[in-house]
Amino acid sequence: MRFATLLFLLLTRILVVGQILTPAQWTYSLSNPHPSVNEEIEVVFKVSIDKNWYLYSNEFQCENGPLKTTINFKTHPSYQLVGKLQAVNAVAKHDAIFECDLKIFKGIGEFRQRIRILKSDFAIRGDFEYQVCSDVDGKCIPFNDEFSIGDAGKTVGDAAIKKPDSSVFGESNIQNPVSSDPQAPHGPMLDKSILDGDPEVNQESFLGYLLFAFLLGFASLITPCVFPMVPMTVTFFLKDNQTKREGIRKAVIFGLSIIVIYTLAGTLFAVVLGAEGLNALATHWAPNLFIFVIFIVFALSFFGLFEIKVPYQLVNKVDKHAERGGLVGIFFMAATLVLVSFSCTIPIVGNVVVLSAGGQIIKPVLAMFFYALAFSIPFTLFAIFPEWIKSLPKSGGWLNSVKVTLGFLELALCLKFFSIADQAYHWGLLDREVNIAIWIVIFGLLGIYFLGKISMPGDSPVEKVTVNRLLLSIASFSFVVYLIPGIWGAPLKMLAGYLPPTSTLDFDLVAMTRRLKSTELCDEPKYADFFHLPHGLNGYFDYQQALACARQQNKPLFIDFTGHGCTNCREMEAVVWGEPQVLERLQNDFVVVALYVDDKTELPESQWYMSAYDSKLKKTIGKQNADLQIKNLENNAQPFYVLVGKDERVLTWPYSYDRSPERFVRFLETGKKKYKELYR
Repeated sequence: MRFATLLFLLLTRILVVGQILTPAQWTYSLSNPHPSVNEEIEVVFKVSIDKNWYLYSNEFQCENGPLKTTINFKTHPSYQLVGKLQAVNAVAKHDAIFECDLKIFKGIGEFRQRIRILKSDFAIRGDFEYQVCSDVDGKCIPFNDEFSIGDAGKTVGDAAIKKPDSSVFGESNIQNPVSSDPQAPHGPMLDKSILDGDPEVNQESFLGYLLFAFLLGFASLITPCVFPMVPMTVTFFLKDNQTKREGIRKAVIFGLSIIVIYTLAGTLFAVVLGAEGLNALATHWAPNLFIFVIFIVFALSFFGLFEIKVPYQLVNKVDKHAERGGLVGIFFMAATLVLVSFSCTIPIVGNVVVLSAGGQIIKPVLAMFFYALAFSIPFTLFAIFPEWIKSLPKSGGWLNSVKVTLGFLELALCLKFFSIADQAYHWGLLDREVNIAIWIVIFGLLGIYFLGKISMPGDSPVEKVTVNRLLLSIASFSFVVYLIPGIWGAPLKMLAGYLPPTSTLDFDLVAMTRRLKSTELCDEPKYADFFHLPHGLNGYFDYQQALACARQQNKPLFIDFTGHGCTNCREMEAVVWGEPQVLERLQNDFVVVALYVDDKTELPESQWYMSAYDSKLKKTIGKQNADLQIKNLENNAQPFYVLVGKDERVLTWPYSYDRSPERFVRFLETGKKKYKELYR
């Protein structure tokens, strides 16, 4: 049983690799910050626990139970322990996994240890182990932290957020047979770094993405390949004389089959490619150019130049299985629907998968699930209530208009994938103004199409412009007007993640007129010929160079883990960094370094090194920056912002995607305050 418990803990530790969770945040203090010699005081440990999580106390007896909260005080002549560690107001809970009555904390928790002060110059040090578990999925995560109070810690404050023996960023412990360059680098930093600022905001962002996938599922229903399949599918459930109950059962199974088929596709991408593979899918030139070409092919198909069909032999073979009836027949009927709708849904499904490919595994699977859920709901409902089919509009010219509109959108979207490769490899073929100019033409033609001035094969004649067409044309032309100032440097915040950065503009009128106070850098930044910071900021693109300058100027170092293919990074730069209260602080109060994790520039062989994280040779700028983030922070998501001090100590919780300028300012101010406390 003990072996099973250890195996369970090991598996839960493995499950959180790549997306580290820290559901418990600790602080500690003294009941009297200025005690006298021989006075008894209490060391108070407080923990804030995230919603839907709980932390095990130390007050239970289980032979094969979970990890208790254990606080170990290191022996020191300046104090002695009095009594045992006390948990304050822990609540009882029966744990079905460990088959034991336990005590836990939810929301907040508190532990107290009495000590006697023996010297005025005291130093209280130690470490604590604990385990946090989820109410939602049963996931349990063990942790081990250190604490220090007194002359070692100088202040009584937040608990150290680091692993034992990993207190600073830059102590190199890499076994490096390729390069002995001490600058090659990067030692341990901290582990619990996925706090990401405000957890509720990030949860909302993730739920928003799932809602986006859900809406795309509904959007797929009005494509010309899918819409006619609704009545065809319903006839499958009307062939036999069956009870209403039997019809409902079959319809529900049919809908679930659609969900299973689409979700399996997302799972296959996630499991086969893995976290690094998904990131490569999102940033490597080959898949991006492939998707770019595929989108153009589908756009031309939607315009009516040719028709894409799944091989009829495959469709017929699947359809034969569908005719068998029973559960197998229902499943294959769902498979037939997926195959027949392939040519219209795969570009939309591709958006879901590719946009999910940011180094996460669970996200693509859940995105595909929500997409398939929305896609399956109408088919299931029409199968349950076939009389609704009479109220549907007939297929015809309006469906072809939907098809052509999708073609225009495909042409616009394909540029994003070309831009990712262009930025990662520094080709310089698709600058921002070129991208915007192409979009202006595309959406201008779309507006003209809505007015009936352009017709495509399969279109019905437009004898008069309907109200719907007029409104759509107004929306299209309004978007064109919105785009035009972007050619001369307007930020276009609504599209920040989908356009090349403003640094690629040949003529940036906004930057020329911006009155931003320039801060002197210590030396010429490496790689400044092809890397640029937004909004005219001065900064670096090499960690060691930036750290040296931060020490010289006595400023905190602001580390921006970013990527050429990172949509959220561009949004943060446009929406948050562009705000005056943020921009001024970044320029004047910090040394900024942008570390691109997906850049493909190969470094000289003397700078290559073997990673201690995955034992792979790191040759490129992007690979080395990604290794720095993954190995030291156990995180590979972007954007990811970290503030460090002179000794490379992390100053405050790292910050990720959160479009609130106010919260970002608080993040910066917290780091500045901590820097002044540590290095004044």
